[in-house]
Amino acid sequence: MTESLTILFVGGTGSIGRLAAARAAAAGHHVRVLTRRSNANVPAGAVAVTGDLTDASTLTAAVADIDAVVFTHGAAYQSPLVRDVDYGGVLNILMAIGKRRVRIALMTAIGVTNRAGGYHDWKRRSERLVRASGHPYTIVRPSWFDYNSPSQHELHFLQGDTRWAGSPADGVISRAQLAEVLVASLTSPAATGKTFELVAEEGPAQIDLEPLFAALSPDDGINGASDAANMPLDEEPRDVREDLQIAADLA
Repeated sequence: MTESLTILFVGGTGSIGRLAAARAAAAGHHVRVLTRRSNANVPAGAVAVTGDLTDASTLTAAVADIDAVVFTHGAAYQSPLVRDVDYGGVLNILMAIGKRRVRIALMTAIGVTNRAGGYHDWKRRSERLVRASGHPYTIVRPSWFDYNSPSQHELHFLQGDTRWAGSPADGVISRAQLAEVLVASLTSPAATGKTFELVAEEGPAQIDLEPLFAALSPDDGINGASDAANMPLDEEPRDVREDLQIAADLA
């Protein structure tokens, strides 16, 4: 039987977070969902914990005694809040946790290393914070949600992030399967320290995800395995480099 974990879901009221939180609760884990309102509608079996993701001082109770955290949060496409939410929210959770080790599953996006327009830069920087933090982690870069056909459920874990079309041509994945992978990664030693793009191809879903996790290459420092070397650290803004140091100092 899988060990029962206390898991905090950041973004647990969203379309993917709700599925992941419900799946974790059904698996026997203790589930908390971070919300800004104590009366928020959370999945069955979950407990709402209040806090503001953009304010680290409000997150102490939410992270108290957790074993793991799943990030499925995100600001709206091209929102000016992407830096504060997608990136700053990760840093704030890490700071609230402090030096205690927890398991992390972070969802970003396929094509996150494509710097065209700078939209994904903050998501990619949030990945780097997690890698620098010293926590055991898995980073999942899902493709396009729910564009798969009824027979398209065979999971493929890719690395190198080479699909930059910016459309379902990059790949497709069901929200339910994404939720499954995120939750499964928390209890998989083979998934630790790895980043991958998640797509589904024609065929049935695999029952055992361990061979997929085990076949992945581990990450390279603060970068995903085989990622494009198009975000040199010495060219990053000073405050971003300082944030990375803050994360590293928590290790």
